[in-house]
Amino acid sequence: MLISLLSSGDIRNTIIQLILSVPIVLFALSCHEAAHAYAAYKMGDRTAFNLGRMTVNPAKHLDLWGTLCMIAFGFGWAKPVPINPRNFDNPKKGMAITGIAGPLANLILGIIGAFFCSLTWFIEVKVVMSGTINETLLSLFSVLYAFFYLWAMYNFIFMVFNLIPVPPFDGSRFIGVLLPTRIYFKIMQYERYTFFAVLIINLVLSRVFGVYLTSFIAEKVMELVSYPFNMLFSLFI
Repeated sequence: MLISLLSSGDIRNTIIQLILSVPIVLFALSCHEAAHAYAAYKMGDRTAFNLGRMTVNPAKHLDLWGTLCMIAFGFGWAKPVPINPRNFDNPKKGMAITGIAGPLANLILGIIGAFFCSLTWFIEVKVVMSGTINETLLSLFSVLYAFFYLWAMYNFIFMVFNLIPVPPFDGSRFIGVLLPTRIYFKIMQYERYTFFAVLIINLVLSRVFGVYLTSFIAEKVMELVSYPFNMLFSLFI
């Protein structure tokens, strides 16, 4: 994300994106982890709740390096919410539901961001057509559009990154429902190694080959989600 802007030499846009990105990323990460905690709580595990993790307060979830990677490279993480599967009636089902809750929260937030992106575009077009727009209004609309675009993109990026179907990512919890219990928990023992393997692969792809895979997929999700909103608002132009 920011790395690609810096390499283009666009310092002004890089600074603006940084200012807008920090609060968005913190909120996206916090909602993701709070959703895990809430799902676990509703299914009988109070571990995260007792540790104060069922909150959108970023201070409870922040991982410095994960946040910086999210802003700079388009993938990142927060402190994992502690979950005790023994507290679930069905451990694998409980892990699957709590696992998918985080990406689902980011999907909902991303859809909201995409909607306001389209709404901002629609209002700007209507104002331009009215002939009453000025430089100040144009600048305001540009900032608003950038804010909602980044809001949607960071949430979609975080959703995509966490749906990777290997431990410790959330996608593995959902896929785990299909695996025998013995194999599932055996695979989970290697989650520390697979986590670093995925990070290294992402860094190599982004820095050596210039491929920001999670960002690319998130952009396609953004296009797909935005399409019906754009079509709807275009009817009123």
